[in-house]
Amino acid sequence: MLIIIGMVVVVGSILGGYLPHGSFAVLIQPLEFVIIFGAAMGGFIISNPPEVLKGVGKNLGKTFKGAPHNKQSYIELLTLLYTLFRLAKSKGPLALEAHIENPEESSIFKNFPKFSANHHAVTFLCDYLRMITMGTENAFEVEALIDEEIETHHSENARIAVAVTNMADGLPAFGIVAAVLGVINTMGSILEPPEVLGELIGAALVGTFLGVLLAYGFIGPLGNALKGYADADTKYYACMKAALVAHMQGYAPAISIEFARKLLFSNERPTFTELEDAVNEAPAAS
Repeated sequence: MLIIIGMVVVVGSILGGYLPHGSFAVLIQPLEFVIIFGAAMGGFIISNPPEVLKGVGKNLGKTFKGAPHNKQSYIELLTLLYTLFRLAKSKGPLALEAHIENPEESSIFKNFPKFSANHHAVTFLCDYLRMITMGTENAFEVEALIDEEIETHHSENARIAVAVTNMADGLPAFGIVAAVLGVINTMGSILEPPEVLGELIGAALVGTFLGVLLAYGFIGPLGNALKGYADADTKYYACMKAALVAHMQGYAPAISIEFARKLLFSNERPTFTELEDAVNEAPAAS
């Protein structure tokens, strides 16, 4: 929602400052847009693999919806971790086996629908809990492995943001290309009267305007928004990592999730009391 509001502000500010002294019709140059945006899209396709091209549309859709996680989703995550750790502490790590092998059928996971809907997060958590049930004991080795997986996951999302940002960097240059083509077209009409030449030169200059506007008003900010989304999603997995490592080191469930809670940004972090209330209200694991 904020992205849409920002775009409206960009367009409103530019048009609001221009229209009292100029004509909107002069800015309507669809062929200039085709040259600039079409060439930029062509370069975008050339420079990126298919998985990045597919990921842009998918990730942009998510980004427009806002941040991937909020305080409530972190309360749900930490409560889930507490429930799983408490079951492992009371009945042994093997008690988790039925839940992590079939999380979609698990009575525990069903109580946490938002987390369960995140397929990658479910797989991530279950894989490391499975390693624990299989006898993995070295918390430092597991932490290093988790760091590598998180870095890989982050890089996959970050390269989508980089691709969009690189596209934004090229838009001003394509704007100049469109402007030069417009000047070439104008030179072919050099004997026309001044009012005709003025219109042709104005159309050419719109190319430069559009290239800069698209780069710094829309595509560049979208690249930064994608990067912010990737960073926020990575924090979710770092939160799980902190809790898992603390659990492997023998801490009580309440302490393990406290390690994770402390990693969160202030606007997402539940208070100790809020989290305590949530875990006390959570259904007992079986």
